Amino acid sequence: MPPIAKEQAAIVQQKINPSSRQKSQPLLSLGPSLYPERIPSHWRQRIDWNNSDDPLLRQVVATAAEQEQITGYVTDPLAEEQAQPLPGLLHKYAGRALLLLSHSCPIHCRYCFRRHSNEATPTRKEPSWQAALEWIAQENSLQEIIFSGGDPLMRSDQELSRLVQQLAAIPHLQRLRIHSRMPVVTPKRIGKGLLHWLTGSRLTPILVIHCNHPAELDATVLQALRRLKEAGVLLLNQAVLLKGINDSVETLATLCERLVNHQVLPYYLHQLDPVAGAAHFQVSNSDAHRLWCQLQARLPGYALPRLVWEQPGYPSKRLLEPTAAESGSGC
Repeated sequence: MPPIAKEQAAIVQQKINPSSRQKSQPLLSLGPSLYPERIPSHWRQRIDWNNSDDPLLRQVVATAAEQEQITGYVTDPLAEEQAQPLPGLLHKYAGRALLLLSHSCPIHCRYCFRRHSNEATPTRKEPSWQAALEWIAQENSLQEIIFSGGDPLMRSDQELSRLVQQLAAIPHLQRLRIHSRMPVVTPKRIGKGLLHWLTGSRLTPILVIHCNHPAELDATVLQALRRLKEAGVLLLNQAVLLKGINDSVETLATLCERLVNHQVLPYYLHQLDPVAGAAHFQVSNSDAHRLWCQLQARLPGYALPRLVWEQPGYPSKRLLEPTAAESGSGC
């Protein structure tokens, strides 16, 4: 089995048993979870297990707070089932469509808005892509296809290469965008095979990484990002605003500056999607806007991510602005 395939198999099988943690690790309020923990080795090695406030730890360890039932926090916060013309195909916004290529992910982030639809194991049957390809070929308004999941890079390079070749044969498509946590959590996935199919077609390649905290950007991750950049891939970052993890101007400014220093443009700072089990990560709209205003005063425009939230039925993500009752004043 090729090294990448072995790594992917290990990721898929990896589930963390709370009782097997080292005795030196902090005792957290763990409860039973329908969304089991999954932490890839590269991420696990960087966690400070003696610090319950470690930003990497808090993103991935299940707590009893996930069991609280909070009004307004639901299993499908973006109503994605209503936006699927075919299984595995989302068409919400003009000019682009999204393919859900995998139900698996290398890491189980506790705030994931698809945590109730992503499978805990890779046994769920993936849909055939032939019907989706035929639908895309008939939609002349589409210019961009987005690979998402789970994590689309859980699929093999061979599968992804074939799919990209089929998409590149559709004349009206111009861009291929990949949304993946893999470059940050399992940077060894960014190898020659991936770079070959990602940059080997006529489609303009864009990769949107997901990095929430500057501690996620270690030397190995930065090497992976450099390989992508040198291959000609446009790199963007999206982050989620998370209470107790990155809800400070110092943390966010450091993240944005470090990304720009390594030629990754901060793209979106997302307000948390109201998914069941994640309410304890919520930052209020007024606090989120206050933080963004402080960032705006500190960062050059190209380093400032757009503060956005998503609501079902809207034609795009929405810029987040507090209500008059919440804000009192603008930036």
